[in-house]
Amino acid sequence: MKFKRLLLLAFITVMVIPLTACQSSTAAYDSSKKLGPQINYTITGIDAGAGIMGGTQKALSAYHLTQGKWQLQTSSTAAMTSTLNKAIKYKQPIVITGWQPHWMFTKYPIKFLKDPKNVFGKAESIHSIARVGLKKDNPGVYRFLQQFHWNATQMSKIMLKVNNGVKPATAAKTYIKDNPKQVAQWLKGVPNGHGKSVKFTYVAWDSEIASTNLVKQLLEMKGYKVTIQPMEAQTMWASVATNAADASVSAWLPTTSGRYAKQYKGRFVDVRANLHGAKTGLAVPKYMKNINSISDLLTK
Repeated sequence: MKFKRLLLLAFITVMVIPLTACQSSTAAYDSSKKLGPQINYTITGIDAGAGIMGGTQKALSAYHLTQGKWQLQTSSTAAMTSTLNKAIKYKQPIVITGWQPHWMFTKYPIKFLKDPKNVFGKAESIHSIARVGLKKDNPGVYRFLQQFHWNATQMSKIMLKVNNGVKPATAAKTYIKDNPKQVAQWLKGVPNGHGKSVKFTYVAWDSEIASTNLVKQLLEMKGYKVTIQPMEAQTMWASVATNAADASVSAWLPTTSGRYAKQYKGRFVDVRANLHGAKTGLAVPKYMKNINSISDLLTK
């Protein structure tokens, strides 16, 4: 009986190894063939509620991609970047929903596709928003929000560390230690919190994980008791609009979160833009040299 079990195990092993090898060997991008059939006419997306997903649906219609069988696949940021990593490794074709700031544009050779119909809009900004009444109830936190701003290069320093396995809180503390002058400007005139509670909500994108964890560490340095909670985009806006949360530093405007800003108009305060030059759109690896515009998805 023992011999038979060993024989059966050997047989299964022989059958599984070729199957695994077959699954890992995928076709590289072939510029001489139409792109659509190579990736089953699929754009790899993220969470269904993300603003960029709504923008991509509009792009599918505006560029007549739905008539050409193209579809948007919902997943998550982690699943999308994992799929991108595999595609880059084997030089496979892939089209993703992309945004900057994000570490993937630093780590991988990828490019945004041109958007001649301007479906995704021009460059955006990431805004800090607050609940109505925060300025009166918690002037110290409000003053901090008025002073907090940085750029994509600075944000990427935290994002890359987190992507490499460092805990967000630890990466934020390292950034604070390495940038004392900038920290001093952000905290200038901000009074001590003396244990006063404040809650921030955010969309769990890598950029917002970086900024929200940094804000938490900065305000805790001043003695505030800070709670942070990840949410879907609409829920995050609703939390601020209904006073369930005090603020968020992850509002992409005017396009990505434009519908939520319109929906909750008058129920939140747009404190300031904390980062300029943000961008959303569709992206592909740079080795897909003949795919440079969204319209190319239909014609090439």
